[in-house]
Amino acid sequence: METVDTVVIGAGVVGLACAHSLARAGREVVVVERESAFGTGISARNSEVIHAGLYYPPGSLKARLCVAGRERLYAWCAEHGVSHARCGKLVVASSAAQLPALLAIAERARANGVHDLRPIDATELAKLEPALTGHGALLSPSTGIVDSHGLMRSLLGEAERHGAMLALGSAVVAGHAETDGIVLRTGGAAATELKASWVINAAGLDAPGLGRAIAAPASAHAPRPHYARGVYFSLAGKSPFSRLIYPLPEAGGLGVHLTLDLGGQARFGPDVEWIDAPDYTVDPARVERFASAIRRWWPDLDATRLQPGYAGVRPKIVGPGEPDADFRIDGPAAHGTPGLVHLYGIESPGLTSALAIGDLVAAIVAGGRG
Repeated sequence: METVDTVVIGAGVVGLACAHSLARAGREVVVVERESAFGTGISARNSEVIHAGLYYPPGSLKARLCVAGRERLYAWCAEHGVSHARCGKLVVASSAAQLPALLAIAERARANGVHDLRPIDATELAKLEPALTGHGALLSPSTGIVDSHGLMRSLLGEAERHGAMLALGSAVVAGHAETDGIVLRTGGAAATELKASWVINAAGLDAPGLGRAIAAPASAHAPRPHYARGVYFSLAGKSPFSRLIYPLPEAGGLGVHLTLDLGGQARFGPDVEWIDAPDYTVDPARVERFASAIRRWWPDLDATRLQPGYAGVRPKIVGPGEPDADFRIDGPAAHGTPGLVHLYGIESPGLTSALAIGDLVAAIVAGGRG
């Protein structure tokens, strides 16, 4: 049986950020990934937005790690040549009745340490984005977009430069805790057992299942997984908007919003649909629901320009009708199993928070208990 200091399960953006932080701290790190390439799961199916940190409860991990991670991410992209743009976004009140909700978001953002948010009235809104209709908005200059694959490639490269290794096609199927480490059994073409002093479960949608599959006191603390599919539709032709456009948040997500890629192509989504198991089907019939939601703030939308795009699945740890859960980064202090860190419910703003999450995980490992 092979032994290693630290194993990170999952080569998405969060797993790679953890691997980089741990390797940079001098740990011997192996990243195990069940797929044949890195970053093919949640990290490949999102809006690629760098969030400012407006919506999350003050003091929560989501709020703290988003704000810290945002600045880390912009600096990382500049230093490592990762394509990105600080394009800004507008959170729009489509009716006068929604204006108090905008003020509540502004107050929460200030409590989270976001100090550049600016309220604008309908007149200024029309000047900034003439195609947009609204009674007012919040302008967030710190919101941006990033090439998520380029980001992951840079994180992997830096992790490998510090000695980390990536093992593809290595699905973790089971494991158990021993007095001096965690033993993992991997499947695939080269099935093997690997013993590690530390295991970081950054498996995204599969994290709760792995939390139960690794036999240890920690398994009793694994949450039940829930899945919320979000579909995207792309806009054929040129977008009339130069910024990201968001309605007020809705249950389970941030509403059907407009994001831009680095080439200026617009896409709308994601919506929220609770499903029993991960499924990336895009139903073209959902276009009517999208068009109705979009016309609240872009009444001149030509729905024939909407084309089915792709779908993502949020790794929820609460179900429909329940308040959104915070990130769960469960170290030994939370579950009683030495050498084990589980990352549960790392949905949005996980991409923005990735570097800060990596640093937090490295600190848990350095402290020994977490």
